Amino acid sequence: MTSMLKWFLLCFVGVSCDLPTNCSYEDTVGSWILLTSQKQYSNRINCSRSFDVASKLKVELLFPNYVVDEHGNVGTWTMIYNQGFEIIINGRRYFAFQYSFQVSPTQWASKCSETFNGWVHDIVPDHPIFPPKNWGCYRGKKLNGETKLKISDVPPVSVLQKQPLSKVKNYVNQINSVQSSWKASVYDHSILSDMVNWRRGSLRQLPRIKPRELTDEMMLMSEKLPVSLGWRNKDGINYISPIRDQGNCGSCYAFASMALLEAGVRILSNNTLKPVFSAQNIVSCSQYSQGCEGGFPYLVAGKYAQDFGVIEESQYPYTGNDSKCNAPPKVERTYVSSFGYVGGFYGGCNEVLMRVALNKIGPLAVNIEVYPDLQFYRSGIYHHTELDFKFNPFEITNHVVVVVGYGEEDGQKYWIVKNSWGEEWGEKGYFRIRRGTDEIAIESLVVYAVPYLLNLKK
Repeated sequence: MTSMLKWFLLCFVGVSCDLPTNCSYEDTVGSWILLTSQKQYSNRINCSRSFDVASKLKVELLFPNYVVDEHGNVGTWTMIYNQGFEIIINGRRYFAFQYSFQVSPTQWASKCSETFNGWVHDIVPDHPIFPPKNWGCYRGKKLNGETKLKISDVPPVSVLQKQPLSKVKNYVNQINSVQSSWKASVYDHSILSDMVNWRRGSLRQLPRIKPRELTDEMMLMSEKLPVSLGWRNKDGINYISPIRDQGNCGSCYAFASMALLEAGVRILSNNTLKPVFSAQNIVSCSQYSQGCEGGFPYLVAGKYAQDFGVIEESQYPYTGNDSKCNAPPKVERTYVSSFGYVGGFYGGCNEVLMRVALNKIGPLAVNIEVYPDLQFYRSGIYHHTELDFKFNPFEITNHVVVVVGYGEEDGQKYWIVKNSWGEEWGEKGYFRIRRGTDEIAIESLVVYAVPYLLNLKK
């Protein structure tokens, strides 16, 4: 059995692993053929196995997010970070991760012109039926030439030694001396082994995507927006669920996704429904993510919630570890009616569109780059200091949080952000961060999701 096949089987039978794929928009745009199975299956279909091809469809993926098939049907598509892509066309929704394989103990090759086996099903209609119907498997292959293999280094994950408290205090003092916008603090848990645990599941830095350029139309939209917004106190009502702590599991993506849906339910129900959803159900059961080794909100708050639904914390309490899926077989699930990237596609977001979505829909899940100084944040309006906390190894890492509002203080514009590091961190679990400058990539990769309320209970 090849190393890639072993990896594929592990990933798609529920054991966590970190996807090594690294594909770009330029690698993906072009002509593809989609090979699909029969479509009479439910969402319990196992697409990790080989399947008989029942039909073929040629499609052209175009700039910026349009797709046209061989019959002239027009739809949309988007990259899913640097991992794969999703196509929506002719009433069907296709998703797959792009192909990669191991070439050495520390290197992986991405073959972006092919996909692993993925999933296809009907789109959710205007009058939603959950879960989506007519599931099948598919795989894709690019038609217009082979894409060159992209080799990526995957450094081994090593456990860092605890740093002397004096070294941590010195770093915090440096942060506070070079700027006055925010305050850093030494926490009881601010030892580097804890930092590694926070970063677990986020060791792969995503490619930095620049925010979308502002247009005249966007500027007009901006002028009509309120100067501040906070969903923790919107006309005197708090629509945000309690702060939680992800612990030693790299499950920030699951907590952010559940927090996004929790807020959405509160907003749509005028705060009459206040569920807390299970992050452990995502960690243990989602084939669209990698357990404690990471995941993405588009595929969790969006795709998983629409395809499978999410359940409440009381039905599947958080344990903070990778474990076999053990969700109750008959339990009420909450689905989403719509989801996507703010701006319509991967790379389509900017500060104005974020504020529009915050006002129109509610809180948003965002990917940020975590530098060591953020982990010592106590209060104020954060910006990266560029001070070097000299320990090795350190990588800029990816983390998922929820933007719940925005404002301005002493001329500084900021976002209000909900984290998953417990209430003792930051401003009672929250932090504020510079707005309008794409600070630590906060305005680049932004996801919304709209829950469907029919089956919710109080």
